[in-house]
Amino acid sequence: MLSKKTKYGLKALTYLASIDSKEPVQIAEIAKHENISQKFLESILLTLRRNGFLGSKKGKGGGYYLIKEPEEIVMTAVIRVLEGPIAMVPCVSLNFYEKCDDCPDENKCSVHKLMLQVRDGALEVYRNNTLADLIA
Repeated sequence: MLSKKTKYGLKALTYLASIDSKEPVQIAEIAKHENISQKFLESILLTLRRNGFLGSKKGKGGGYYLIKEPEEIVMTAVIRVLEGPIAMVPCVSLNFYEKCDDCPDENKCSVHKLMLQVRDGALEVYRNNTLADLIA
């Protein structure tokens, strides 16, 4: 299940991408428009800024803004930053692989085979969607 952190991060990014102005948007405006706790949103936007999706400006007229075009923001990157590994179990993760303690042979494991398909299906969707697709 998608965490609230990821859901709200996607909503905030979508809001920033959908407004006509490229001026910084205050957290309070995003929070109110998307019905998100302002305190929780601050943490999410900070994570997105630290990972190169957003810029920020302090002071009067300050707030957050996209530093990349929506077409350049691929969902795999956003999901990995906010949610962590895309794979549901570590033995099929591309970036966070770990062998399962309870599995003597991954090649014969029915869970491993199923989770490979789930991971590949999710990756297909995330790789083929950008922030621009979400606002289209």
